[in-house]
Amino acid sequence: MKLTFLGTRGYIDPVSPRHRMHTATLVEYRGTRVMIDCGETWLGRLDDLRPDAIVITHAHPDHAFGLKHGSPCPVYATRSAWRALRRFPIPPCRRRTLRLRDSVAIGRIAVEAFSVVHSIRAPAVGYRVSAGRVKVFYVPDVVSIRARSEALRDISVYIGDGAAITRNMVRRERKTGTPIGHTPISRQLDWCRDEGVPRMIVTHCGSDIVGRDEAAAIARLETLAALRGVAIAIAHDGMELVLR
Repeated sequence: MKLTFLGTRGYIDPVSPRHRMHTATLVEYRGTRVMIDCGETWLGRLDDLRPDAIVITHAHPDHAFGLKHGSPCPVYATRSAWRALRRFPIPPCRRRTLRLRDSVAIGRIAVEAFSVVHSIRAPAVGYRVSAGRVKVFYVPDVVSIRARSEALRDISVYIGDGAAITRNMVRRERKTGTPIGHTPISRQLDWCRDEGVPRMIVTHCGSDIVGRDEAAAIARLETLAALRGVAIAIAHDGMELVLR
């Protein structure tokens, strides 16, 4: 499996040379190319990328609004995401509805959606992605993962939410009290330790990383990760990773 981190910036104002484009990742395996998420900054760029399919985690602008003018390929999303994207000019023949916990084959790549806590207005999922013997879990926006042990079972790499390093960005929705927002990287490292995941890649980078001293952020994260026995790296736009 080859991963190309096409974009690694969250929905924030700061931009840096390493983090310019909204979070998106291309998964390739034996001729199949699947793009996960397509935020606003990808509008008009899909013909150059030539994905066989696009898979959406949720309907926030930095994850789905690159599809405002349509899509050149099939798009996979949950029913709740399609409700939010119903006015986008994507013809029915290219709309694919994903059901939670159903593994769907896209060419030689399989994706399985797991419900996560993040937003009430735009319910989100994370994806367990499998190709050959390699399995990764991809969740760029998250407070918590439902069925976490099953989602992270036997995965090689956890690719997670980089909105904050240790700051608490979780709050309670006013009417329901439901937690929303982003859990810090430090807590996600706890999940990796608890579930036996050896490696975390940080994407959807927030202002703790973008526009700051990234070398200092890396050093801080490496210390936090080492305490938990997990390897860690911060993804940047264009970064490639081959997993075997």
